[in-house]
Amino acid sequence: MKGTLYGVGVGPGDPENMTLKAVRILKDCPVAAIPKKTAEGCISYETAIKAVPELVHKELVCIDVPMTKDKDLRDRCYEEGARQIADRLAKGQDVALLTTGDSTVYASDLYLIRLVEAMGYETEMVNGVPSFCAAAARLKISLGEREEQIHILPGSYGIDEGLKLPGVKILMKTGKSYEKVKTLLREGEYEVKMAENCGMEGEKLCGSLEEMPDTAGYYSLMIVRDRKTGRES
Repeated sequence: MKGTLYGVGVGPGDPENMTLKAVRILKDCPVAAIPKKTAEGCISYETAIKAVPELVHKELVCIDVPMTKDKDLRDRCYEEGARQIADRLAKGQDVALLTTGDSTVYASDLYLIRLVEAMGYETEMVNGVPSFCAAAARLKISLGEREEQIHILPGSYGIDEGLKLPGVKILMKTGKSYEKVKTLLREGEYEVKMAENCGMEGEKLCGSLEEMPDTAGYYSLMIVRDRKTGRES
């Protein structure tokens, strides 16, 4: 009997944000997989092991997925990772593939799940708390009220047109484009709040554009409203 691959969202960093289903599956699966070369510094693994300490006794499959826009390189890494997972599934072992935040939002597990499913194995996606929901809660603001639209934008891929959209703009994955994003926001009339490392060690919350630091890490998320229609100050 073949095993099943579970793509498990573990939330953005606080282990108390993990769902009961995620905890149960991590306890049940004999194998855990992470989209990182080693467990050291892997946020999803560090989050999960605080809620499920027995993970330390399970087999861990580390998949080297470099942070790059080189599609060919990424594809090769995903294909190799899918083969590693398939080896365990073929033996009848269930595998829990950990991902930070939610398993459906800019998650690397999506590519591995598609490849493994194409190989003929059963897969299941387990949703987690999305980072922008956790960030809004920590900032004590809403993401949408009444008629407001909500737009999720990948900040590292250009947001010039996206910022013109009505309603709330959630800027994720700003990465190396952080300074450019800040410049664009300064040029407009926006109310901006930011959470960096939400739920993790070193969490930083900024209530305005002026409070935001000159540099920020990968796990930085901005919530933007037009100043003339913004509900939070």
